[in-house]
Amino acid sequence: MYRASDIIQNTRIEKDLTIEEISKKIKIPAKYLLAFEKEDKDNFPQEPYSSLILKDYANFLGLNGERILMIFRRDFEIKNKIVQQKPKKTIYFSPQLTFSVSLIFVFLLFAGYLVNEYLKFNRPPKLKIDWPQEFSNPLIIQGSTDPTNTIRVNDDLILVEKNGQFEKKIKFQEDEDKKVSIQAVSPAGKISKDEKFYK
Repeated sequence: MYRASDIIQNTRIEKDLTIEEISKKIKIPAKYLLAFEKEDKDNFPQEPYSSLILKDYANFLGLNGERILMIFRRDFEIKNKIVQQKPKKTIYFSPQLTFSVSLIFVFLLFAGYLVNEYLKFNRPPKLKIDWPQEFSNPLIIQGSTDPTNTIRVNDDLILVEKNGQFEKKIKFQEDEDKKVSIQAVSPAGKISKDEKFYK
């Protein structure tokens, strides 16, 4: 199926005419004639001039102006329908989309919290000891852990403060090994251990 622009252009070329020659003869700016041949809609003149110029151009070339105008309108009606079938993609936050995004966000937060609690429950407990640099008798051991953990110093269960701090005073016998062993046990039964020997 031929397009009006092709019919006009092919006829002009067969007659060995240039756009400039036709423009001078029918007193129509060359940019409009070229726009019709190239289907450059942005450079079409406004109606009703567009239809009148196209008819004059077709008639000058020996074509049926009315027929060419009908074909040209058909071509552009088809084009407009195709454009209408491709609506612009726009993203806007509808109540449903906002709710869905919020739900996903809350779910991710909750999942992150659960994973963090699981890891915290199953990892060895935190245990920090402030070891004395030199031996003294009695020896004062201080440290910190999570308040929920239990602490044993040389197998003696000691109290952990609410802030996680603990302290133990150890008195050694003269012939006793000067070994200090500290063990933290989490509610899940995970163990962290540290020990030191003094001379």
